[in-house]
Amino acid sequence: MNQPLTQDSDQSTATFHRRIIIAVLLILLGLLGLAVRYGYLQITQYEKYRTNAENNRIKLISDPPSRGYIYDRNGILLADNTPVFTAVISPDEIDDPAHTLRLLTPIFELTEEDITDILARIDKSKNDSVTIKMDLTEEQIAKFSERKPFFRGVSIQTKLTRVYPHDELFAHVIGYVGRINDKESKAIKADPIKKDLYAGTDLIGKLGIEQQYEEVLLGKPGYQSVEANAHGDVLRKLDTKAPIAGNDLYLSLDYGLQKVAQDQLAGRRGAIVALDPKNGDVLAFVSNPSYDPNPFVSGISSKMYAALRDDIDQPLYNRALQGLYPPASTIKPFESMGFLHHGIMGWNDTIFDPGYFSLPGDSHRFRDWKKGGHGTVNMSKSIIMSVDTYYYKNAHRLGIDKLHDWMSRFGFGQKTGIDLPNEKAGIMPSPQWKQKTYNKDWLPGETISVSIGQGAFLASPLQVANATAMTAIKGKHLTPHILKSSKGEAPVKIIDKPDGVIDFNGTEEDWLNMHTAMEDTVKRGTAKGIYTPVYRIAGKTGTAQVKSIAQGKSYNKAALDSRHWDHAWFTGFAPVEDPQIALAVIVENGGGGSKVAAPIGRALFDYWVLHKDKNPIKPPNEEEMAKLRAEKHAILQAKIDAMQKAKEAQQTQQKPSQDNKPKTQS
Repeated sequence: MNQPLTQDSDQSTATFHRRIIIAVLLILLGLLGLAVRYGYLQITQYEKYRTNAENNRIKLISDPPSRGYIYDRNGILLADNTPVFTAVISPDEIDDPAHTLRLLTPIFELTEEDITDILARIDKSKNDSVTIKMDLTEEQIAKFSERKPFFRGVSIQTKLTRVYPHDELFAHVIGYVGRINDKESKAIKADPIKKDLYAGTDLIGKLGIEQQYEEVLLGKPGYQSVEANAHGDVLRKLDTKAPIAGNDLYLSLDYGLQKVAQDQLAGRRGAIVALDPKNGDVLAFVSNPSYDPNPFVSGISSKMYAALRDDIDQPLYNRALQGLYPPASTIKPFESMGFLHHGIMGWNDTIFDPGYFSLPGDSHRFRDWKKGGHGTVNMSKSIIMSVDTYYYKNAHRLGIDKLHDWMSRFGFGQKTGIDLPNEKAGIMPSPQWKQKTYNKDWLPGETISVSIGQGAFLASPLQVANATAMTAIKGKHLTPHILKSSKGEAPVKIIDKPDGVIDFNGTEEDWLNMHTAMEDTVKRGTAKGIYTPVYRIAGKTGTAQVKSIAQGKSYNKAALDSRHWDHAWFTGFAPVEDPQIALAVIVENGGGGSKVAAPIGRALFDYWVLHKDKNPIKPPNEEEMAKLRAEKHAILQAKIDAMQKAKEAQQTQQKPSQDNKPKTQS
């Protein structure tokens, strides 16, 4: 009876022992696997996970500086900083940024273009945080807050962004900041100094003063060392280095004069530049039409940009700086000083004007603007009545080479050196220029056209204003500038006086005689419509031909398209005895300078000489500005809608109708 029990017991014991052995082996194998894995993590992957663990605990966050403010000469704020809520993504905390962005699309109203741009910036970010969207609305913030636990690596931060309180009024001179693009990003990263300066910064100066003084306005970033949890939420600050704010800039511009200039050009295409002749300060700098720079800061929509870009009136085009026009009769005072310099004509020397001039041996007549001519003409009368024939004859005697050399001394055909990017030099033609440009010889008749500011002669309103300012201060050379002073740590060179003298074989009395001739132009000449006995104005009108007129034909404005009408010019300075302001005005296709451009110049002179101290123009309050913005937005939106409808209509016309489809035989 006992034997079977013992056998069963032995079998059970053997089975138990086998199970014990197997269990032990499995435990040992598991421990060995853990040991191998632990060794792999501790030895091979140590640096990776140590860094990740440290990042989970401590983060170094860039603290971008406050961009320097921009003011006018009287302390009126022209470029402000305002805090906005910004959505930011940290690529190192996200496995699939593209998937995350698509999930965020309905929250932040992202477009395919936005997503493509963000992914491109993530690829180049090297795990630095990347802005998803700036200036979030309360609704967008609320939607994200509800879903935040599902978006590790995405956060909402408060950042400073640029605001231009006066919208389009200073757009063409201050410019704007915008998001750093690929080209700029590569240039920044390639520069060992700049790459650290832009840490945590999304914006960079794109145009105008914002671009010209980018390094001064930018400042230097600081940092914050913070402890964060696994979700990226900041628990506490460990260390801080404060950023250094950019310099505040005070410009020579005057808000009131700028406003007067813009109002005078309202509804017209053109430009106005006003300078202080004593030091080259730019007092007003207006190109019209203009645009609102604010949408460019956070990223302008493609539809809005297309509306600006395709607008026939070209609001994005800076006419004051880059617009090149035939300067017409505005150059006659400067040219006359060249006749004096070279001894071609004196103040009392005369020519006879029968109403035309012909080159020796040529029957072609270069006509004076007055049929029948002006009779006997001296230098003063040539300015006062703008006698073309006087300049035809004397420019022919002088020759194009000497004329080119002399006019270059007033800055024509070269950049003025103003502290703005993208200035155009214009064209002061010469035989060398024509040979280089067209591979052709200079013709004598071309000198005649150049002598009255026509032909290949092209100048910007800035150049004409600057030449007039140099005439007002009796031949001293000026470099116009917009920066007046700067406050901050970055050193800035300030220009505040004339930087040379025009080489002139004459006397101070010659300059004063020219002042008198230009004053008489306003008293009893082509600009007599703007005369005032209250203060003394010196001026010169000009009418630049846009469409050529055949020999023997007369100008018929009514028969021309309005965009082929003449350009209207006026240039001058005041008061004559103590010049405080010199300016140039051009109205594209405005017609005669006397009737259109000169009254605009008078309005600016009146404000500067009579009203700026007693009754200065101040900016509107916030309520008025909000109303103006709403009106301008409605106008722009109407343009966008009209362009969209025109585009759709064009597509409909181009699409073949059902009836016109080619038929096939069955």
